[in-house]
Amino acid sequence: MVNARLRIALIAHDGQKQDMIEWAVWNRALLKDADVCGTRHTAKLVSGAVDTPVRALLSGPRGGDAQIGAMIAKRELDLVVFFWDPLASHAHEADVRALLRLAVLHDVPIACNRRSADLIVTSRLWSENDRPVQMPA
Repeated sequence: MVNARLRIALIAHDGQKQDMIEWAVWNRALLKDADVCGTRHTAKLVSGAVDTPVRALLSGPRGGDAQIGAMIAKRELDLVVFFWDPLASHAHEADVRALLRLAVLHDVPIACNRRSADLIVTSRLWSENDRPVQMPA
């Protein structure tokens, strides 16, 4: 079965929130046609910036990164856009590493900056005939 809509998770560390907002505005049409979730503050910022619903999960430090990791493991996501701050240390660093590891393990594309996000979402592999298929659990 081919997914009718892309399932996208958005995460941005504090120092990257403005980049996420700008990226989301630039990709407004994509996000409006997708099922989008994100960590709490990122979801609220993006939803307001692009005027489309973004399901808010927990904040990253309170388990939002882990929730997205679980969604990856359950094959509930097609793409993760995670603008993390490589220059800052984070109390939930283990969750960040686990999220990155799960995305690689389960072959879910993960964009860690605006350039990689743009390259992924404009790939011809997202065409209607080549959409990711939902794998059986």
